[in-house]
Amino acid sequence: MKYILFIIMALQSFILQAQNNTFFPGKILLDNRGIQVNAHGGGMLYYDGKYYWFGEHKSEKSSAAFVGVTCYSSDDLYNWKYEGVALHVEKNPKSDITEGCILERPKVIYNKKTNKFVLYFHLELKGKGYETARVGIAISDKVVGPYTFLKSYRPNAGHWPINMKRTQYSATQKVSDFKDWWTDDWRKATIDGMFTRRDFDGGQMSRDMTLFVDDDGKAYHIYSSEENLTLQLAELSEDYLNYTGKYIRIAPGRQNEAPAIFKKEGKYFMITSGCTGWTPNNARLFTANNIWGPWREYSNPCIGDDKNFTFHSQGTFIQPVIGKKDTFIFMADRWTPKNPIDASYIWLPIFFENGLPVLKWLDQWDLSIFNSLNQNNS
Repeated sequence: MKYILFIIMALQSFILQAQNNTFFPGKILLDNRGIQVNAHGGGMLYYDGKYYWFGEHKSEKSSAAFVGVTCYSSDDLYNWKYEGVALHVEKNPKSDITEGCILERPKVIYNKKTNKFVLYFHLELKGKGYETARVGIAISDKVVGPYTFLKSYRPNAGHWPINMKRTQYSATQKVSDFKDWWTDDWRKATIDGMFTRRDFDGGQMSRDMTLFVDDDGKAYHIYSSEENLTLQLAELSEDYLNYTGKYIRIAPGRQNEAPAIFKKEGKYFMITSGCTGWTPNNARLFTANNIWGPWREYSNPCIGDDKNFTFHSQGTFIQPVIGKKDTFIFMADRWTPKNPIDASYIWLPIFFENGLPVLKWLDQWDLSIFNSLNQNNS
């Protein structure tokens, strides 16, 4: 019996020490402990030679937050070390991030001027469903945390989008004027800023989100707003802890969420999804030559089987591969709402055809694929 136990322990040790060198989209991903990676709706930060992956800790029975934001690190993107809980939810029932709140889409950026790590996330107060639609902000001196929660609120109260016409500021149509939604008149009023006006004083709704730091160090928060009908892109203050009040509306009334953005050769690309709850749908693509737009919409960047379901997943982040010029990984989650912890990760390389991003399904792949991509894109 002792001999058998020794063999089992040796095999377990070998499995834990074995190094991954291939991505298997949709398959279970284990960390250095042999435990399934639990970092959903997440994003990455490359800092001091390592990738850091932050995500939502999911349980078996609920998508609400009972642990917080987890952190993993990697030297190579294949193998992940568990670094712990970067931001813990709190036991204080009066806290905005008390246990049982909804905490989604965490993203971390590093501020070179303040030497601080800044965490943003979509927050819904406990017991309020999805009606509060806030952004939460936390800060840390260390990349892995612990992060200190600072505040939550709705962005840009008292400010108009810079791409909204002055005549739209004073338009009189209100949400309460419409008994039925989705009519032609309702759609026109939505595009004309009806929900923006409604939320002008209290701040704009902020749900699915991402962060982006441009080449000049300026940071931006992109989030689904106006009842998930319109994306907004807002400039952050120099310390990344507040807003400057400068923001735009993107694709008003088009129902976009799950924004993921990247920049290639001076051009901005953003992949989003439609709004169908936990059910997958076809992705959307937007491009712009300037961060402030105009943003142009293109058709679904996915091609092949299951393209209309984004390969049964929803995007969350786009990570550049460090050391490989103009190479990017599309990160997505394959949601399982009946057992949230079982949601798997879909990572795919971004190809380019006719100057636009393309996503193709691959059962397995590794970073060497970018060698041929760089040759084809040159």
